[in-house]
Amino acid sequence: MTAEDLGLKTATELVSMTTSGEVGSRELLDHYLERVERLNGDINAIITFDVERAKASAATADEAQADGAQLGPLHGLPISVKDAIATEGIRTTGGATELSDHVPTADAPVVASVKNAGAVVFGKSNLPRWSGDTQAFNDIFGTTNNPWDLTRIPGGSSGGASAAVAAGLTSFELGTDIGGSVRLPSHFAGVCGHKPSFGVVPQLGYVDHETVSQYGGIIEADVNVFGPLARSVDDLELVFDVVAGPTHDRATGWKLDLPTARHTEPGQLRVAAWVDDPICPVADDVGALLEATVAALADAGASVDSSARPGVPLDEVWNTGLPLISAATTPARTAEEFARQVADSDDASLDPTARMRASASAIRHRDWLLLNERRQEHRLRWAEFFRHHDVLLCPVSASTAFPHQHDGNLYSRQITINGATRPYADLIAWTSFIGYVHLPSTVVPVGLTPDGLPVGIQVVAPFLEDRTGLAVARLLEQLLGGYQIPPMAQLGSRTV
Repeated sequence: MTAEDLGLKTATELVSMTTSGEVGSRELLDHYLERVERLNGDINAIITFDVERAKASAATADEAQADGAQLGPLHGLPISVKDAIATEGIRTTGGATELSDHVPTADAPVVASVKNAGAVVFGKSNLPRWSGDTQAFNDIFGTTNNPWDLTRIPGGSSGGASAAVAAGLTSFELGTDIGGSVRLPSHFAGVCGHKPSFGVVPQLGYVDHETVSQYGGIIEADVNVFGPLARSVDDLELVFDVVAGPTHDRATGWKLDLPTARHTEPGQLRVAAWVDDPICPVADDVGALLEATVAALADAGASVDSSARPGVPLDEVWNTGLPLISAATTPARTAEEFARQVADSDDASLDPTARMRASASAIRHRDWLLLNERRQEHRLRWAEFFRHHDVLLCPVSASTAFPHQHDGNLYSRQITINGATRPYADLIAWTSFIGYVHLPSTVVPVGLTPDGLPVGIQVVAPFLEDRTGLAVARLLEQLLGGYQIPPMAQLGSRTV
């Protein structure tokens, strides 16, 4: 790797360099800004900058290092943050024109945590309006492109985040995930991502609806979590350790003490593999890589059961998971949109997916409580399943990254997979199925398809056993290589 590609190193490698003095934080920041200058015009991943304050923070890190001190486990690492997470003094829009001039007066707790650990925030990354799509485009900042193929999506909603990490424009990223918004972009752009157990990482400061500008993001959305995207599983755990913990109002009496990984050696692992299902079949090229991943783990000595299931069928994502997610995102609807959803909830002529979304958006509290009761029953089935299995391997999405598609919305578009036209919402079925029951899931790249597009796999672990999932993802990374550099991001081999 040449000096021009320094920014493609993992965050773990880079923090070793900044703390030892091999590379200064200001030097590293300048390097990332140069990479942004050369690549971001094509990718459009980072859309707002705070360079002068970042330079001052980087200088503080360098002064501390010169005095023999370390600011924390993320000492001097320049980073960008998804534009749905509040950053003090930096415009934070949620991708919505209503908040195009919104500048928070306080950091979200996760941002405060990474800053306190030594990270240097220099910019914000792109996303869809109110984080509500598997793509990353909006009326303020335009479209983010995938570094593997600029005509294709980088995923969403943390699409600017995944593209920035993949192209080496930042040392790591902070994203959000309610229906797969960390995991889908990780899969589509070929990076690592971790969706923590629900409630483990504070999600205050989430900019997902207009009144956040008035109240400051003081509530935590159902199902939603904040999590890291990075170029290695070690990086995910490094950042996860920094941001995990109770919210400030609970810290007086609560302490987070997550268990260590159940096993780290493949011969000890009990793995369930569910890599395809007729309810939401995956593309042939995706399925081939997922099957090869399962085989590699079995060859390494793991006990693999490809018939084990948690007692919750995949179609419950349509009956329980997506309704809960749609209900949780209701505050983002305008008054006119909400009124239309209320009217549509009684329209029997609508297709089932559209009517489900409308009914969930207009749900009565009694019905939500009954839906939540069904979720809790599903969570008990998952807990029983994980008594006999350490992790579940399953797809992230049915497809690889596809060409940009801006007409319509998440529930009205269609996509072609294996020659068949399917609902666009199928893209989020596997991630939503895991998310609504609060389970942790780590995505790690497992290879490229014959047409050169990355594929990731979900490593799903028991609730609060995030470290077990991270450990198995690390093993897969070692077996299969993990993150690969997109050709356009290898500046040292390019003539510019």
